[in-house]
Amino acid sequence: MQPKLTLVGAGPGDGELMTLKGMKVLQQADVLLYDDLIDPALLDHAPREALRIYVGKRAGRASFRQEEINALAVRLARKRGHVVRLKGGDPFVFGRGHEEMEYAQRHGVPCEVVPGVSSCVAVPAAQGIPVTRRGLSESFWVITGTTRTGELSDDLYLAAQSKATVVVLMGLNKLDELCAIYAQLGRGHLPMAVIQNGTRRRERSVVGQVWEIPRLVAERGLGAPAVLVIGEVVTLHPAYVSEYLRSAASVAL
Repeated sequence: MQPKLTLVGAGPGDGELMTLKGMKVLQQADVLLYDDLIDPALLDHAPREALRIYVGKRAGRASFRQEEINALAVRLARKRGHVVRLKGGDPFVFGRGHEEMEYAQRHGVPCEVVPGVSSCVAVPAAQGIPVTRRGLSESFWVITGTTRTGELSDDLYLAAQSKATVVVLMGLNKLDELCAIYAQLGRGHLPMAVIQNGTRRRERSVVGQVWEIPRLVAERGLGAPAVLVIGEVVTLHPAYVSEYLRSAASVAL
């Protein structure tokens, strides 16, 4: 038995968006440590005898601390062999994957990484929003709404002044503050989308302009997990196009 840790990206939520390589690794697991936002059906692809342990972390809920997860992965790898760490999205996009890899290697456990489909591009795409589009957006920012200090990232202030698409992950609890920043910069008119449970069966979304999004989210009862998308590319969302056409028709009348 050789201890080993493999970090596997489970994709944005829909289990069918997990990579073929990730699925093959699941089938070789002796232990499966899995997060909160993965498709539960993925657990069935691990061997029947594999140990399955939930180690998810969600804001406002009791959960494993990151240090505990790191130590658990190493301990189980030494005791049982191949530990597969199944993480939502991509392990290296706000997933603390590199921290886990570094810890394992420092303690003598070899580690491999299987990249996953990140929600930062997949969730907008599933709603018909490209993060880049010729003539609208030449680049995009991906920013976390949950920093170590609990404050919004300073990068958001820079991103809000650019012409790029801005995608915010884990930022719904900072929605009012985020939209206020855009308003203060004179950019409250920008199109924005909030997408809950992206790529999942219970996917919901609202689109509008930044200034009105907090109200729309509250009225429709959207909650976490959610991806926020800000920029002109949101005008390509079918609901935004329909709303624009209705507004134009009302003005004409």
